[in-house]
Amino acid sequence: MHLCIVEPEKYEEAAQDQSWIKAMEDELSMIEKNGTWELVNRPSDKQVIGVKWVFKTKLNLDGSVQKNKARLVAKGYVQKPGIDYVKSAFLNGKLQEEVYVEQPEGFVIQGKEDRVYRLHKALYGLKQAPRAWYGEIDGYFAECGFEKSLSEATLYTKTRGENDILTVSIYVDDIVYTGSNQGMLNEFKKDMKEKYEMTDLGLLHHFLGMGVIQTDSSIFIQQRNSLMSHRNMNSSNFAIYSATGMLS
Repeated sequence: MHLCIVEPEKYEEAAQDQSWIKAMEDELSMIEKNGTWELVNRPSDKQVIGVKWVFKTKLNLDGSVQKNKARLVAKGYVQKPGIDYVKSAFLNGKLQEEVYVEQPEGFVIQGKEDRVYRLHKALYGLKQAPRAWYGEIDGYFAECGFEKSLSEATLYTKTRGENDILTVSIYVDDIVYTGSNQGMLNEFKKDMKEKYEMTDLGLLHHFLGMGVIQTDSSIFIQQRNSLMSHRNMNSSNFAIYSATGMLS
């Protein structure tokens, strides 16, 4: 049996479904909680960027629905995104530039329709967002004792003693991690969830178009008709994923 997932293409469609309305409310709640913006008078000498809603359904390995996600993003005709909108920790990247955005469709504040938001932190779709986020997470990892790979800028390792190691890979703000010490894995997951309010997605099942199956002794990676096996790896999760896991 095949499950057909229909994702809204615009706000009017999403507004007909309570689950998508909640997804939009959750997104705005996170934006407010992170101190991402403040409502201000419309500037006369600055460009104000439009925003739009982007909707995505996350699936489990068996194809069932895991979660409906709504993301508020800067409109592409002003800013070229070039990133996956369905993420969250990008909102932690602090902006150095002065950037203003319109109020989001469906959530314009009554009596303050002429106001706009000034951004203090990055919003999806902004050309500044990747730089702001990677600068933030790179600095924090350095404080925590991680070393960045010389050949792969988004790969980090942390060692403890002679034998224990934690390996972390970042793709936008999805984080996949694995290691040899369960205590280090648990500490890392707890720390990232507290610092960036990431969501624990459990064991890694999907990543970059690949399906992942984990057993006690092996990790199987499937892409289209190919199947690869990696043995003797501990497992955990972030959106954090751990392949041991995944965080996001």
